[in-house]
Amino acid sequence: MIESVNVIGARGRVGSAVAARLADRGVSLREGDAELILLCVPDRVIVEVASTIAPGPWVAHVSGGTPLAALDPHGRRFSLHPLQTFTHDRGPEQLDGAWAAVTGETEEARAVANELAVLLGVRPFPLADDLRALYHAGAVIASNYLVTLRGMAGELLAEAAVPPEALDPLMRRVIDNDFQLTGPIERGDWETVERHRATVAETAPHLLAAYDELARLTARDTASLGCRA
Repeated sequence: MIESVNVIGARGRVGSAVAARLADRGVSLREGDAELILLCVPDRVIVEVASTIAPGPWVAHVSGGTPLAALDPHGRRFSLHPLQTFTHDRGPEQLDGAWAAVTGETEEARAVANELAVLLGVRPFPLADDLRALYHAGAVIASNYLVTLRGMAGELLAEAAVPPEALDPLMRRVIDNDFQLTGPIERGDWETVERHRATVAETAPHLLAAYDELARLTARDTASLGCRA
């Protein structure tokens, strides 16, 4: 049973949510010695911070793409990456319903990581250490690049004198509808796609290459799923 945790980086976006949830669950939060030292710090400083910790307690990080070797020389180590996006504007409820990637080199490490997942209220799944980069690339596409897509679409709406925030309920409904594809490509309406290309080329030519690639990938996925085309 994890009874004490030192959350290093407890003022960060992830760290603040994690620390608040652990406190809610009755876990003692300490700035010094603890059973578990949890690094909620930027990826670039994990190695540096881990090297300053005296061996003994469990040491873990919450990075999605950083291998366990970053926690050298600690042998009692694991990682738990909440597959979620975080903001300072919200609290520990950001963890509710999230999954979490767990990586551990021993059965004991995985057991402790899964125990931490239960305390945080996230659903753990195992992740091989050598597949972290692949996993994290997928996570970044689904989160960071969604922000990029929203910016692209919002730019086009703004050019049409439409408030970009009108897109937000649409984007949420796509998720609520389990990502069911609709629209011209699903219908095989390539005339509409060509009209899109023409107006994007005229109004925002810097977005045309991205539009074309997204259309190509959507058409490929539509064919593979057996949708109308």
